[in-house]
Amino acid sequence: MMLATDLDGTFLAGTPEHRQHLYRLVDRHPEIQLVFVTGRGLEAVMPLLSDPTLPNPDYVICDVGATVVDGHSRQPVQPLQAAIDARWPGEHAVADLIDDFPGLIRQDVPQERRCSYFCDPKALKKVRGDIEAAAATLDCSVLYSADRYLDILPSDTDKGRTLAALAVQLGIPRERVLVAGDTLNDLSMFSAGFQGVAVGESEKALTRATRQLANVLHAKAPGCGGILEAIRHFRLLPEEELQLSTPASLKFGKSDLVMVYHRLPYEEYVEDGQLKRRQPRSPNGIIPSLLGFFSSGRKGSWVAWSIDDPKSGRAFETHTAVDTELYPNLVASRVKLTKGEVDAFYKRFSKEAFWPMLHTFWERARFREEDWNIFLKVNRKFAEATAAESAHGATVWLHDYNLWMVPAFLREMRPDLKIAFFHHTYFPSADVFNVVPWRRDILGSLLQCDYIGFHIPRQVENFVDVVRGAMPIETVSREGCAPRFLTYGCAVGLDRMTTAIRVGDRQIALGAHPVGTDMGRIRGMLAREDVRERIGQIRKEFHGRKLVLSVERLDYTKGSLEKLLAFERMLADRPELRGTVTLLMVCVPAAQEMTIYRQLQTQIEQAVGRINGRHAQLDWTPIRFFARGLPFDEVVAHYAAADVMWITPLRDGLNLVSKEFIAAHGVEDSAGVLVLSEFAGAAAELKGAVLTNPHDPADLIVGLEQALAMPPDEAESRQRQLFDIVSRYDVERWGRDFLEAVETAGSGLRRHVYELERD
Repeated sequence: MMLATDLDGTFLAGTPEHRQHLYRLVDRHPEIQLVFVTGRGLEAVMPLLSDPTLPNPDYVICDVGATVVDGHSRQPVQPLQAAIDARWPGEHAVADLIDDFPGLIRQDVPQERRCSYFCDPKALKKVRGDIEAAAATLDCSVLYSADRYLDILPSDTDKGRTLAALAVQLGIPRERVLVAGDTLNDLSMFSAGFQGVAVGESEKALTRATRQLANVLHAKAPGCGGILEAIRHFRLLPEEELQLSTPASLKFGKSDLVMVYHRLPYEEYVEDGQLKRRQPRSPNGIIPSLLGFFSSGRKGSWVAWSIDDPKSGRAFETHTAVDTELYPNLVASRVKLTKGEVDAFYKRFSKEAFWPMLHTFWERARFREEDWNIFLKVNRKFAEATAAESAHGATVWLHDYNLWMVPAFLREMRPDLKIAFFHHTYFPSADVFNVVPWRRDILGSLLQCDYIGFHIPRQVENFVDVVRGAMPIETVSREGCAPRFLTYGCAVGLDRMTTAIRVGDRQIALGAHPVGTDMGRIRGMLAREDVRERIGQIRKEFHGRKLVLSVERLDYTKGSLEKLLAFERMLADRPELRGTVTLLMVCVPAAQEMTIYRQLQTQIEQAVGRINGRHAQLDWTPIRFFARGLPFDEVVAHYAAADVMWITPLRDGLNLVSKEFIAAHGVEDSAGVLVLSEFAGAAAELKGAVLTNPHDPADLIVGLEQALAMPPDEAESRQRQLFDIVSRYDVERWGRDFLEAVETAGSGLRRHVYELERD
C-alpha cells in the first residue's frame, strides 16, 4: 500500500502514543510506500528526513505538487519531474509578471517551480481576475488558500495530480493508496479519487468540501491517530497490527543514572591468563568525579565497551561490579566489541574522520562509508545496553563524539528517558562541520537530547550555527558570557550564548561547562614524600636556568612542531638566552594502530635533534624530549618545579594540563607562568594566562619571552587569579553543575514520552 500524507497537522500531529504506533507500523512494514505530500519546499523538508524519530519517506512531493523526489537519494523522480519542469516558465518570468500587482507580498520561503505570495483579501478581490489572466499567459495555474495565500504553479499541477502520476508510475492501484490531510490545501488529493482521511481537528473548510465524498473518512482522532483509524476503516492492514500496546521488546532497568562513556571505570589487564581489574592509572580526573555521583548508594550503571577475545577461552561478562564498598549499587555494563570493531570505530574512523574535522583540520579527514556503518553498529550496541540498564524516566549522561548516534537509537527505544550529552572535544562552526557526509544524521541524533553541554560558549554557539544551517530553529533563550568567560579577549571568546533552542516540537537546553581539574588528587600527590623529593631534585637539576615545560599527546592539533620551530628561532635570534632556558617536552605517543601520527613523530624527533645539535653546550641541552608517557606523580612534580608552562595547541576543546599546572603551583604557594594558546578552550576561562597565537611564530616567541622575563610580583598576581578560578571550578563542581543543569532543564522540556507501565 501507499500512505500519502500531509505533514503539519497530520503525520507530525497526534498524541505521542499514536505517533509512535504509526511510525513503528511504517518501519515494520517495508511494503508500505510512505509519501510526504506538502506545500513546503524541499529545503524545508530536509530536516525531517534527518529526524531519527520519523520513518524515512520513500518519496517526497513538495511545493504543492511541483517537486517530486526520491526520499532516500533526494533525486528527482523521472520522467515525472521533467514533465512538470516543461510546464514551468521559470521563477523570474513569473515574478516579473506578478510581483507588481497591489496587495501581494512575495513569501521568503525556500521553493522551486512555484511563486508564493501573501495577499490582502480586500485588494485581492479587485485584481483576482487580472492575476489569473496574467498567469494564463504563462500557462500557469493559480492556487488560493484561506483567502490570504496565493501560489503560481505550473499548469495542471497540484498535490493530487502529482500523487496520481506517481502511483501510476509505481504501479500501485488506487484502492491501495491512502491519502491523509487536515487543510483545504490537501483537497486535491481527496478529489483525485483516492480513499482518504480528513484527520480529527481538520479545517472546517476541508470537512465541508469532502463531506459528500464516499471515499473519505472523517476521523475523530487528530494527526496520526486519525490515520490509524483510516487504516482500520479501509482494512489496509490486519487488525492485530493496529492494537496500540507497549512494544514487547521494551524493558526497564533499575538504574536512575546511567553513565555512557568510552572507558570503563576501572582498568582491565591479564595476569596469568586471568582477566583482572584495578583502579585507573591515567590522570583522568573525570572518571573519579563521575563515580562520585554513586557514592551515596544511588542505583546506577556505567556503560562502556570491552573487547571480547574468543581465543582467550574466557566467557564474556556483560555485567561486573565496580567497587562493592564505595559504590555498592553501581554496575558496569560492558558492551561487547571485537578488536576489529574497536580499531575501526575508535582508533581509525573516529580519529581519522571526526577528530581532524572537529579541530578544523577538515582537509585531513577521511570519510569511508564502511567505517560509518561500523560506527552506527557500535552506537546501536551502546544504545541497546543503555536502554536495558535505565529505569523508567532515568537520566542518561552520554560522553563525547564517539557516541553521537546513541541519542537517535535510544530515543526510539526509550522515549521516557532524559538524555544529556557532554561534548569533550572542540565543536567547530558550520563551514567546517558541514564537510561531514552524515552531518544531518548526526544533528538529528543530537537533537534528541534534552541537554547538551560544551566546554565554553563559543562551542555552544558553533553548534547552534551548525543546526541553524541545517534546519529551522527558534532561539528560546540567551545569556551573557561575562564575567565567567572572556568575551573579546581571545580567539575563542564570545559575549552572548544561546541557552535553549526549539526545533520542531522539541526544546533542547544548552550550556557551557569547562571540565575542572582533580584538586584532591593533586594535593594528595604533592603531599607524598617521594614527590616532594622529586620536586627538589628537579629544582636542583635546573638551578640557575628557567625550566619551560610542555606536556601533550602526540597530535597535529597540539602545535608541538610549531612550538619547536618557534623555540629554534628564538635561540637563533636571542643568543643571550642560550644556556639560560631549557624546554622539557613530554610528547605522549598514540596507540600503535593509529598510523596517522607516525610522520608527525618523525618530524618532531628530527626538529629536536637539529636544535640540540646546533645549540647544545657541554653543560646545557636546549631540549629534553620524552616520546613516552610519564607517571602522573612525575608529571605533577615537574608541574611544581617548572617556571613556565608552554601550552600551544592549534585548536583544543579545553586543555586540562594547563589547569593542572596552575593547581600544582597554587597548592605549592609558588608562581608559575602559564603561556596558553588562545585557541584552547581553557583560554576563555583562565584569566591571567599569557595568551599566544600558535599560528604566528613571532607571537609564540613573544609570549614565551614575556613569561621568561616576567617580574615576580606580576607572576604571583597572575597565579593568584588563575588559582582562584581553577580551585573554585574543579572537576567535582563541573560534574555537579552539569547534572544540576540537566535536572533543571529537563523539568521544563517537552519530549515525546511514551507513558508506559513499570516492569
